[in-house]
Amino acid sequence: MAAPQRKSNFLQFALIFLIVYLGSQFVMRQFFPAQQDGANGARPPVELTAGNVRAGNNPAVTVKNHSTVAFTLSDRCPLPSVDLHRINAGTSGKTLLTSASDADSASPTAIPCTPPPPVPAQGEVKLDLSPWKYSLLGEVGTYEAELTLPQETTDALRLAQTGATVQETLTARFSVTEPGFFTKIFRTFIMAPFLNFLIFAGSWLPGHNLGLAIILLTLVVKLLLFLPTQHALEGQKKMQMLQPKLDELKKRFNGDAQRIQAETMKLWKEHKVNPFQSCLPTLVQFPILIGLFYVIRDGSVLALSGHLIYPFYQNLNWTFDTFFLGLDLLKPNVYIMPPLLVLLQFLQMKLTFAIADRKKKNSQAVIDVKPSASPGAGKDKEKDPLSQTELQQKIFQYALPLMIGFFALQFPSAVSLYWGISTLFAIGQQMIVNREHLRV
Repeated sequence: MAAPQRKSNFLQFALIFLIVYLGSQFVMRQFFPAQQDGANGARPPVELTAGNVRAGNNPAVTVKNHSTVAFTLSDRCPLPSVDLHRINAGTSGKTLLTSASDADSASPTAIPCTPPPPVPAQGEVKLDLSPWKYSLLGEVGTYEAELTLPQETTDALRLAQTGATVQETLTARFSVTEPGFFTKIFRTFIMAPFLNFLIFAGSWLPGHNLGLAIILLTLVVKLLLFLPTQHALEGQKKMQMLQPKLDELKKRFNGDAQRIQAETMKLWKEHKVNPFQSCLPTLVQFPILIGLFYVIRDGSVLALSGHLIYPFYQNLNWTFDTFFLGLDLLKPNVYIMPPLLVLLQFLQMKLTFAIADRKKKNSQAVIDVKPSASPGAGKDKEKDPLSQTELQQKIFQYALPLMIGFFALQFPSAVSLYWGISTLFAIGQQMIVNREHLRV
């Protein structure tokens, strides 16, 4: 029976991992959906695509080259690489916002624009419109991007794409939409406070270092959550100490699920244990991690974060130094952060189950010194398979750190830095709780 049970537990964890991963991806898309292509039907040699964006996020259009001809686009800075039109509400008309003919009166850019990179054959180039998101695209509404290809490019495309229709002017429509209720709440109570604290810390730190600011932010968050987290850890330890009694209930009422549930609830009530309070630290971490992820992705360039920055920080004359200990905090790190997080998470899980492990060893020691009813009784006991609780403990102890390491491969190093410092703090808390319960 041990092998099927163990396989079942591993399948359960795999299912939990899949649900957590897909759930996190869904939440991220709900709060800040990524741009999606809007093109349908047969593909032209070159097309322009765009996706809707919520006000405050960074708009962009994408030039997709399906041909075998590489080409370059005109450098129109300080104008965007495409002409932008505002679609007039309720009519079919549109208003030209900018074009190459009015470069002298170009709208101000939040950050300096950069020339577009070459468009490779069978490739694509993303044209960032974020420098103009406050000046040209600051209002909610529908917009149209228009790109006119250079004459030499269209000639080369017609020559290479025999029989294909090559358009000289490409268009793509997208909308700047009002943020939803939950997005506004998320920005107001998580993203904005996080970003402004980082600005506050960065303004006093040497070189305005983002890494040091994140460490300070992590310590402040952990201190604010210290008491509820400590309470949750105490509840978790009480659950572990009750585990032998819960296992005894399952043996005593084997097969009677209703009776086991009733006796379990009675035991929890008697010892004042809430099985859900131990989930608090994990549940609190998710909005913090998601908020920090988007603060780092969208807020590290302060000029593009005006909608999140408090008024007294609006006119800063500096920006963050995003390198820390040789790491680019805006990009994922493969060789340092994931292995380090796996190690720290494993240590935390080891400490989390320390009381249960100690109780098991003490129980086994008592069994070993007792006289056996028969010569083979002790050996049979030693060969008993792991209980379902013990199997789940082993799975989480070894598999959860690997899952955290997997996420660290995708997140910016800044998020991994937050998680690492947070885990170190949690290890300290866990040691305090363990010292009280394991005291001889």
